[in-house]
Amino acid sequence: MMLGDLLARGRTADVYEAGEGRVLRRYRDGDDAGGELATMTLVAAAGFPVPKVFPERPLPTDLVMERVAGATMLVALVDGSMAPEEGGRMLAELLRRLHAVPPGAQAGPGERVLHLDLHPDNVLLSPRGPVVIDWQNAELGPPALDWATSALILAQAAVTRMVEPVELTRLLLASLLSCRDPEEQGGELFGGQLAEACARRAANPTMSAEETAALGEAVELVHALA
Repeated sequence: MMLGDLLARGRTADVYEAGEGRVLRRYRDGDDAGGELATMTLVAAAGFPVPKVFPERPLPTDLVMERVAGATMLVALVDGSMAPEEGGRMLAELLRRLHAVPPGAQAGPGERVLHLDLHPDNVLLSPRGPVVIDWQNAELGPPALDWATSALILAQAAVTRMVEPVELTRLLLASLLSCRDPEEQGGELFGGQLAEACARRAANPTMSAEETAALGEAVELVHALA
């Protein structure tokens, strides 16, 4: 497969033009993309909105998928074409739809498919509706962990002032938190999964020192807004 222009460079992978309305996502750290391919195939079969994936893989680190038209939710929030309240509701709806996907026979009691990196830069606003990308962190687990992870990512962005205007991320987080169902999550805030989300974020080697140092303040912000 001949690769075209480099279209995007993320924390762990590069995305290239691959012709015929396709892109190729290649991990730089040697990670096998097979698990991501399997997860995207599973959730797509249940009607969850992800890019169409193709079986060809020039390297184990590669994932070939359709090139989805549309800006990210983050771009829409920053340019004002989407209100943060709407963005929070959309993230909440995507989490609920994902956790309704039958997880397969390998799932344990109460386990569902989790994205574990669902935030505005991983949602494309396509003509057919929102499409979720970047499934590298996906695994089976309790849905509350997915909610807690998304909330913590937004809180980190808010306290480190990563997005301007600064108030935008706080409003987005508040909207997401207002959509949670405490009964679905064990009564307590995210069923106690916020601490687990924090531990995982602290161990994430792709985070900057500033992001890691902000975790305590981010947890406090989640509690304050909830």
